[in-house]
Amino acid sequence: MPEIVSKEDLQDSLFLLDGSALAYRSHFAMSRSNLSSGDGLPTGATYGFTMELKRILDRVKPRWIAVVMDTAAPTFRHEQYADYKATREKMPDDLLEQIPWIKDASRALGVPLLELDGYEADDVMGTLARRAEADGKRVFLVSGDKDFMQLVSDKIRIYNIMKRNVDLEIQGAGEVLEKFGVTPDRVIDVLGLMGDSSDNVPGVPGIGEKTAKKLIHKYGSMEALLDDPSEDLSPKIRSALQDNREIGLLSKQLVTIDVETPIGVTIDELEYAGPDRPFGAELFAKLGFQSLVEEMKERTEVADVSSDYHIVRTLEELDDLIKRMSAAPLYAVDTETTSLKWRQARLVGVSFADGPGQAWYVPMNLDPPIIEDAFGAWRGEAVLEHLRPLLEDPRIAKCGQNIKYDMMVLRTSGVRMAGVRTDTMIAAYLIEPQRRERNLDALSLRHFDHVKVKTEELIGKGKNQLTMDMLPIDDVGTYACEDADFTWRLADLFLGRMEAEGLLSLHDEVEMPLVEVLCDMEEAGVGVDRDLLKQMAKGLQKQADELEERIRDIAEDNSLNVNSPRQLGEVLFGRLKIHEEIGYKPKKTKTGWATGQEVLEALSAHPLPKLILEYRGLTKLLSTYINALPLLVDEEDGRIHTSFNQTIAATGRLSSSDPNLQNIPIRTETGRKIREAFLPAADGDLLLAADYSQVELRIMAHLSGDENLIQAFQAGADIHSDTASRIFGVDPAEVDVTMRSRSKAINFGILYGMGPQRLARETGLTLEEAKAFIARYFDAFPAIRGFVDGLKEFTRSKGYAQTIMNRKRPLPDINSSNGMLRSQAENMAVNTPIQGSAADILKVAMVRVAGRLKDGGFAARMILTVHDELVLDLPAAELDPVRDLVIEEMEGAADLAVPLKVEVGVGANWLEAH
Repeated sequence: MPEIVSKEDLQDSLFLLDGSALAYRSHFAMSRSNLSSGDGLPTGATYGFTMELKRILDRVKPRWIAVVMDTAAPTFRHEQYADYKATREKMPDDLLEQIPWIKDASRALGVPLLELDGYEADDVMGTLARRAEADGKRVFLVSGDKDFMQLVSDKIRIYNIMKRNVDLEIQGAGEVLEKFGVTPDRVIDVLGLMGDSSDNVPGVPGIGEKTAKKLIHKYGSMEALLDDPSEDLSPKIRSALQDNREIGLLSKQLVTIDVETPIGVTIDELEYAGPDRPFGAELFAKLGFQSLVEEMKERTEVADVSSDYHIVRTLEELDDLIKRMSAAPLYAVDTETTSLKWRQARLVGVSFADGPGQAWYVPMNLDPPIIEDAFGAWRGEAVLEHLRPLLEDPRIAKCGQNIKYDMMVLRTSGVRMAGVRTDTMIAAYLIEPQRRERNLDALSLRHFDHVKVKTEELIGKGKNQLTMDMLPIDDVGTYACEDADFTWRLADLFLGRMEAEGLLSLHDEVEMPLVEVLCDMEEAGVGVDRDLLKQMAKGLQKQADELEERIRDIAEDNSLNVNSPRQLGEVLFGRLKIHEEIGYKPKKTKTGWATGQEVLEALSAHPLPKLILEYRGLTKLLSTYINALPLLVDEEDGRIHTSFNQTIAATGRLSSSDPNLQNIPIRTETGRKIREAFLPAADGDLLLAADYSQVELRIMAHLSGDENLIQAFQAGADIHSDTASRIFGVDPAEVDVTMRSRSKAINFGILYGMGPQRLARETGLTLEEAKAFIARYFDAFPAIRGFVDGLKEFTRSKGYAQTIMNRKRPLPDINSSNGMLRSQAENMAVNTPIQGSAADILKVAMVRVAGRLKDGGFAARMILTVHDELVLDLPAAELDPVRDLVIEEMEGAADLAVPLKVEVGVGANWLEAH
């Protein structure tokens, strides 16, 4: 079993990286990436090397570190044995020309790079490892080379990131014994006996690894074996040892790492001091590593601030804290609870911060309590009541990380937080939407080089995980104060960044007002008809079972597991050979034939793949929605409280989870019927669904300024029929279903980078007909071609795409020399301003509608949003004024060159309303 080493031991250690081995590994791992610089030179190995080195820096944060590389000069081993490494192939040209960049990348990340003519990297690493060991320091040799096992000791370990299919293995004496059957000091004897073909070390002919292990285990050393070979050895082995004594001893010399090289560096000189940001930004820009350029530029250098964290234990301290926070220009607030789900969470404590390093934790479970609780039911109730004015005062600015969660938790305790200035997760999303990780740990590390205490370090994970109320208050207090502290620091940084980058208006007028709207929607929830879902489940399961039987009948295999892609692949391509009948070239994966949706669609002229597609669609509906939705119903109010996410989609669109309402299929009758199960809160109430009509095409008309498209929308024409009449040169009345369908495909396809191949596939046109169709489209709408080209050029020059409301999406790959990456980025450069603007408009509409409902004292509530649609739950008596209000606010959410149009439906369930 691999060794387990604590994080603290890893950090307080010397890390020595075998740079040459890592460069080779990166070259072969990235050989198919086709990454190249703006000059067309390959950069894959450099990128792989940089990311691996960066991963160690981010994951471990070692105190001392160095990269060690071989030089081109001959070594002392070549003098001992002229054929040393003679059989090794020369370094690939693609890698050779990247070596200078690899060395520069090490410098950019702030890691010293060491070389020594006449010696290999192994020797320099061995020398430094032994020196550090003599100083009492721990050492980790980052390599997958078995030769390093001879250096393993109590202080020296191998940090192996190069083992296939294993992320990391730390190897000590136990792993050496498992590998070679001997202690580390005898490894050179085993290696010398068996030789090493990769380095052309001869070893003793006829003795392989297995025999070498046995012999050294028995005799203890090569010398002892050679001096007195036992009579019980086979004649062949005895002869080999006697005839090759000198070769064996030479081989042992060749594999022995020299730990006394004259490398002129001290361990203290290898202390890590952080990256060389200016050099790194310049280098990575030249190489086209845009994400690394951003990192080099973005981290904020901050002076070391000592932490001054406090736990509030008395009423006097609580009052002092409230006075201080009330007077602060901005304070951060964070809740500690027992669950990540707000409806199940119990409040354990609240932390506050008003400056770097200044934070306080107010525990709700202190014993004796901060305030003797007159209510008696909950120790923290009186404390929270004391904090209520501070939290609810809209004039006192506050910030948080994912503050919607804190607001919802406080609402369950009767406190409605107001005056939220910013949410650092949302701010990070606006500033760096290309980033995936926006949790507090990642942001603190990225922007302040600070490694936070991880939640699982405090509460554990898995079945033995604790909750915050089970931990000592001092431990929770330190953790909570750190959260509030770094939330404040990030908020202070991000507010300045947003102002500088022109994002404050989007933040202040759209995203932050939306937080409270989403809180209201999540709190309201939506009713669900569990009986209907149960009835649907029975019917669909019966259909699925029948489909399963039909699939087995056609496959002529009663034991076929229809849910096994491997078995299906064998039937489709191995036994029935459907691909030969249809003329399709199948693909193989590691586990068998590919049988994904695209593959089955390509084969769907045959009944079997068509049935499998139908079966998969039904079973997915069953597992994802029909069987899952009842499990998500809250037993207290009988409603589902989905979570709406503001910081997921790069275009700015909202998403939802638990359940994901965006993916409920609406093209099939069964998918649409799921909506029938979504109900209003009370019998007799209604659901109102308001959907923007062709909003993305209207935005394209506005942004492109195309007169024909604008005129069609202003006239209220059927846009697809109007497009068809212009392309085919006929009167609108003469447009038939096929003409309209093809025109609809190109209208929407233009937004998503549709080319002639895809248009032909979707419409049944030949490739030549599709090319001609697209050409006629651009003739009919001449400004659109210039608009599309202009968006691509804007993104090329700026590095990002931009929406009407100034949302930015970095697209560095638009300047990539990789054609596939560049094409994808070009499509996003066209789609993002349109889809992103539609998302922004919907968010504005949500804020406006919510404000009007509140101001008007309506009982109606917004409960759902999916794509371009809003769903409201309302009493029947409010239908007319609310419908008028919703249409007015949604259509007035943006001032475009063409009118926004909203279609409204009403019903007793979501299906009826849609």
